[in-house]
Amino acid sequence: MTALYCVFGNPVAHSRSPDIHHAFAAQQGDDLRYEKREAPLGDFAGAVNALRADGGLGANVTVPFKEQAYQLCGAVTERADLAGAVNTLWWEGDQLNGDNTDGAGLVTDIRENLGWAIQGKRVLVLGAGGAVRGVMGPLLAEKPTLVRVANRTREKAEILARQFMDGSNSPVLGSGLENLMGQFDLVINAISAGLHGDMPDLPDGLLAEGAVAYDMVYGSEPTPFMRWAQQQGAAATADGLGMLVEQAAEAFALWRGWRPDTAPVMAMMRR
Repeated sequence: MTALYCVFGNPVAHSRSPDIHHAFAAQQGDDLRYEKREAPLGDFAGAVNALRADGGLGANVTVPFKEQAYQLCGAVTERADLAGAVNTLWWEGDQLNGDNTDGAGLVTDIRENLGWAIQGKRVLVLGAGGAVRGVMGPLLAEKPTLVRVANRTREKAEILARQFMDGSNSPVLGSGLENLMGQFDLVINAISAGLHGDMPDLPDGLLAEGAVAYDMVYGSEPTPFMRWAQQQGAAATADGLGMLVEQAAEAFALWRGWRPDTAPVMAMMRR
């Protein structure tokens, strides 16, 4: 019997998730159908119930429903609880379970695919929204020397930093973009508006010698953030396509019990 999964979002027409998951399933001939479902902004729970009624086994969740997905779950993983957001749903009996695979996807792409170190490095994260909340736990688990969260609204960055400082072995600091100082070995951009050229002005001198820069958004061309980093002398830059594929692989493994090979799928997506 064909296994049914989907991605929920609003809008969701642009999602590449069906391409990714169908490519994963093809690696072992897994009988799987994966759909895009645009959930109503006012009735996400109804959309989830409709998937279940159709025989659905699980779903991915994207903007703007990750926090609502967290609230719907009967049980969530520790990393989802820390993020306060869920991007992966599945049922065990009648219980809806949730996980957040974003941070694991980011760390796997940076460490395994790109070969960049996080442990012992000074990390700057630009932005303090839901995308950052989803990745902070796994990022801190890599034991960087320092993580600074910088945001247009300083108070939001400081609140997020205090939340993740508890229980962390690494200092976590929050600041505004306007008074950003210091040098960093790894800079991660989580300001999604940067894809459309709306990047904030960043001061010169943020990149330490040999520093690398990672943009969590992706596109067919280098993003404005990547171009800024190249102009600042970054040793290497990367966009977030690898994170997208790796977080999907984490979800797929939860659903299907085996982890797909991500390299050929990333190559397919680049083409």
